Amino acid sequence: MNKEVNLTINGKAVTVPANSTILDAARQLNIKIPTLCHCDKIGGCGLSNNPASCRICVVEVENRRNLAPACATPVTEGMKVHTSSQRALNARRTILELLLSDHPQKCLTCAKNKDCELRELAAEFGIQEIKYAGERNRFKIDNSSEAIMRDLSKCIMCRRCETVCNKIQTVGALTGYGRGFSAKVGTASLIPLAESNCTFCGQCVNVCPVGAITGVSYVKKVWEAINTPGKTVIVQTAPAVRVAVGQEFGFEPGTPVTGKLVAGLRALGFDKVFDTNFSADLTIMEEGHEIVERIKKNENLPILTSCCPGWINFIEHNFPDLLHIPSSCKSPQQMFGAIAKTFYAEKIGVKPEDLIVVSVMPCQAKKYEAARPEFAPNGVRDVDYVVTTRELCKMFMEAGVNLANMDDDKFDSPLGESSGAADIFGVTGGVLEAACRSVYFMLNGKNLEGDAINFRAVRGLDGIKEADVQLMPGKSIKVAVCSGLGNARKVLEMVRQDPNRFQAIEIMACPGGCINGGGQPFLHGDSALLEKRMKGLYTEDESKTLRLSHENPDIQKLYAEYLGEIGGEKAHHLLHTEYHSK
Repeated sequence: MNKEVNLTINGKAVTVPANSTILDAARQLNIKIPTLCHCDKIGGCGLSNNPASCRICVVEVENRRNLAPACATPVTEGMKVHTSSQRALNARRTILELLLSDHPQKCLTCAKNKDCELRELAAEFGIQEIKYAGERNRFKIDNSSEAIMRDLSKCIMCRRCETVCNKIQTVGALTGYGRGFSAKVGTASLIPLAESNCTFCGQCVNVCPVGAITGVSYVKKVWEAINTPGKTVIVQTAPAVRVAVGQEFGFEPGTPVTGKLVAGLRALGFDKVFDTNFSADLTIMEEGHEIVERIKKNENLPILTSCCPGWINFIEHNFPDLLHIPSSCKSPQQMFGAIAKTFYAEKIGVKPEDLIVVSVMPCQAKKYEAARPEFAPNGVRDVDYVVTTRELCKMFMEAGVNLANMDDDKFDSPLGESSGAADIFGVTGGVLEAACRSVYFMLNGKNLEGDAINFRAVRGLDGIKEADVQLMPGKSIKVAVCSGLGNARKVLEMVRQDPNRFQAIEIMACPGGCINGGGQPFLHGDSALLEKRMKGLYTEDESKTLRLSHENPDIQKLYAEYLGEIGGEKAHHLLHTEYHSK
């Protein structure tokens, strides 16, 4: 078989690899062919979605009777393709008009309004009326979960969500349902999402081209809280947010805009602006202590990080026999909430029920996590509301806050100081690297020096990384880092087969980690944005004088004044939890 194929598109010659599609070849010539179901590097991975179900990309191929879907038709030697023949254009318009005829006309109030690919195509085609009137599918909106909402009346059967859920995340919560006119993608038998095995990672939300799957929004409740007399409303912002939010305000993607983000949040009316990085450092203190204790006792290994609620939900559903090995530490979001509703509330003389904690997260699963009953002691939630990076951008726009015009501001004290180790929590490998920096100190009584502080072996966007990490002179431990739940499944199967293969494992539900969370600004198929966000977080880390969690003076003060010993009784009560089989 030839390694390359020669063909012409619209009379222009092009040579492409033999496994290319017509769409690939057209893009090489900068010829645009519209697509809907097709999605390059879906979920930030190398896998593409091309079921050829929408047929918007049909083209005419000489000596072929039927029009060909460009996204799924392989090129052949000597092929002659016409992308804008009258026949192809007429077919695309008819297909688009039929899709619109079965789609709710609620664009103004749709959560995907500005980012809807169907709406964008309708504008490009100049469609201003619904040509085909008739019966429409109507489904009850599924708002059973705290994190993700489904409106199947908007589903166009592109099957992107099904691909990312089944092939990348291997969760298997979504599948094609029904036949013919009523065919949609949903849970098995269309049971409520909250009753399924969904992990709420939000990758389906990221890839949906319309508004069939969206995050549950708490923006209105946050505005109400900010404007309610007698309530003290504070906000925490996750590390991955600072390298993504600027994208929506004209900054180069990946640019850290931490100071402007703080100023913007203050302008929205929050009483105090704090940093989840503070509690990321706190997490390292507790989790680092836990790593040391388990390795010394050689029990419940490998220890698995527990920062990501999507992955925790995954292990509860799929690997209940391994629930004894995840760290018992709460995530940084929940540690912050617990400290805010106790230590900080006492410090400022406010009742926990009158202190509203809002989180800005890159993730839909954080909404689910905040609603878990174990994180609402005495009926008062540690974290009241979670908004995503995308939702925060909309709040800024609603309030007329343009980050590009904001002067840099600083986080408030005492829950705002953080180390560079906390910044890298937002990228795959970052939690383990941050832990290794402090575990080394706990084991040796001294800090790493120079470049040794950078554990480069666990960095990068590869789905699975294995490394030997030296934490004591002459002694190393075997670690693994994985992102994406499909990769988590592979690593956990390794653990089942050989429990002694690793001593510590970091898992993130989303490919690449939180920089690719289900609530981040859309990638639109450009996976290079993940590289830029990753680089931005490492730049934040390297720019700080303080790069070790255990040297954070505010963390040291918190233990001295309130928590007592690391891993002690009070710390365990406030900062640790347990998980359950589902």
